[in-house]
Amino acid sequence: MSLKEYVQRYISLSEEEYTVFLSYLETKSFAPGTQLLAYEERCQSRFYIKKGCVRMYGYTEKGKEQIYHFGIDNWWISNYESLLNDTPSHLVIEAIELTEVYCLTLDKFEQLCQQLPKTERLFRMVMERAYMAFQKRLEFLFSLSSEEQYRHFIEVNAAFTQRVPQYMLASYLGVTPEFISKIRSKM
Repeated sequence: MSLKEYVQRYISLSEEEYTVFLSYLETKSFAPGTQLLAYEERCQSRFYIKKGCVRMYGYTEKGKEQIYHFGIDNWWISNYESLLNDTPSHLVIEAIELTEVYCLTLDKFEQLCQQLPKTERLFRMVMERAYMAFQKRLEFLFSLSSEEQYRHFIEVNAAFTQRVPQYMLASYLGVTPEFISKIRSKM
């Protein structure tokens, strides 16, 4: 799906409006292991993943890496707390594979919404969907066993299981890679 098709799912833009929309975006590419957002850096952008796969992670009190979120093709990702509050990020966003993104800075976002007010609807709907996904994740975290969470995740997110290393999936689910190996052997 192209960005244009993605946007058209939420709002209608004429060709001229879409050209204006694109003019506010900057294209960047990231090699695997490259950070889109570093720890303690102030987040400056929302990232639309044109192609690729990223992870958002932080560290526990014991210094262990904890993955909070993944993003793949046609998803938006950002550290909204850092972006909107202009504070240092306690999370890292890193490419897992070669990733191409469109960056939309906060300043350009505000300008875009002034020039094309209907884009506020687009981003409101994107945030609503992201919030629903967050609520579902919390629901599963508190109501499903670790094995049930894993089974549900691979059933609903089959694309991830091919693109994300097992140890990263384990970190996201809060289990060990050995636990996932054990579940896989039972399946």
